[in-house]
Amino acid sequence: MERKPITAPVFKQIQRIVGKANCSREKEDRLCYAFDATRQEALPDAVAFPENSSQISQILMLANAHNFAVIPRGAGTGMSGGSVPVAGGLVVVMTRFNRIIGIDTDNLIVHVEPGVVTGAFQKAVREKGLFYPPDPASSEFSTLGGNVAECAGGPKAVKYGVTRDYVLGLEVVLPTGEIIHTGVKTAKGVVGYDLTRLLTGSEGTLGVITNLTLRLLPLPETVKTLTALYDRMETAAETVSEIIRRGIIPRTIEFMDNASIRCVENYLNMGLPEDVAAMLIIEVDGSAEAVREAAEAIHSLCMEMGARRVDSACSPEAAAQLWQARKSISPALYTLGPDKINEDIVVPRSRIPDMVRKIKSLSQSTGLTMVGFGHAGDGNIHFNIMLDKKDAAALEKANSAVEEIFDYTLELGGTLSGEHGIGISKAQYMGKEIAAPQLALMKRIKKAFDPAGILNPGKMKLS
Repeated sequence: MERKPITAPVFKQIQRIVGKANCSREKEDRLCYAFDATRQEALPDAVAFPENSSQISQILMLANAHNFAVIPRGAGTGMSGGSVPVAGGLVVVMTRFNRIIGIDTDNLIVHVEPGVVTGAFQKAVREKGLFYPPDPASSEFSTLGGNVAECAGGPKAVKYGVTRDYVLGLEVVLPTGEIIHTGVKTAKGVVGYDLTRLLTGSEGTLGVITNLTLRLLPLPETVKTLTALYDRMETAAETVSEIIRRGIIPRTIEFMDNASIRCVENYLNMGLPEDVAAMLIIEVDGSAEAVREAAEAIHSLCMEMGARRVDSACSPEAAAQLWQARKSISPALYTLGPDKINEDIVVPRSRIPDMVRKIKSLSQSTGLTMVGFGHAGDGNIHFNIMLDKKDAAALEKANSAVEEIFDYTLELGGTLSGEHGIGISKAQYMGKEIAAPQLALMKRIKKAFDPAGILNPGKMKLS
């Protein structure tokens, strides 16, 4: 169903709901909320900054009455176009929902609003001796609500899981305006359907999250960071599988290929070795004795598997510098080309070497610059093609390469997205992985939550 534009009388009603200072129809304001990290953009009709659930409820009821689209937005760091207002309408920016309401150190839970920046939240709970493992590369900018909407992952997922593993309950405003509370505040709870899990990862299509109850862990006593350098990418990938096969579970196993290493070195000038084919960043945590034993075992194993060198970070500052390098890859890649196609495929860990060989072969056969890095510990590979999208021939080859990589990912038993989501950038490929009966069921679920189809339309091809 085609959405209607927001007229002047309707905008006056939005002003009455949130206050004149907290909404705008000025083009310069709308442009600021027309895009996300994919650099795809579409101009909304208006922008609003509500401060409570009641205001969002009123906005959604108004949207149903006047048939305009509502698009929830956190910090706009998403990598799939999930917050791009492709149907115009009203972008609802959640930055005023920015309070950590309470950290319960007895029960290891926290009540927090969705506009809290992930990195600031992690620091706040760490000061209480607690630990929130989900750690997307955008954590210094992204917000918890966006992390939940996309089910963000990050480096520590290999040991600790992803965002959905830490969401106990949610307050959500449904597209029809009702305010619901899902989940529990306890370690267990199996009453009724698990709406919390359904809403987590729903990409802002089923409701607007206004409050979160999250699970925390005790802060690990000790953390040790190692790097292993390899002359062959395939050897590094085989090492990852062997680490897990031997029963060692680091909290992170990240990999960078030569192209990503060179990009970061040119970007940060921090002394990374540009002549290696691959680098693994491996981190272990736990008691001091357990960390010492695990680090020694990993050091020996990496050398046994053919690493050129294995080093341990000599201080927390040195470890932080390594993680700065890892988190800087995405922006650094733009030194290789003005545009980027960024995918986040996942394959079984044992098949990482196969995927590495496939990407290398495709890069050679197409002549395109392809860069691989990511969360090797759980098989999540960030596969990037750098190009100039104005070059029609290069873009056609790149799109064909993406399709070939997706087909091969599924052939290996993998999935097309580990943490970025579908949004608009992968919507055309959903049918490759999700069969028609499941897609039809998803559309019925969307219809049940959002009968008028006003909430974040155009995403995941569900409305």
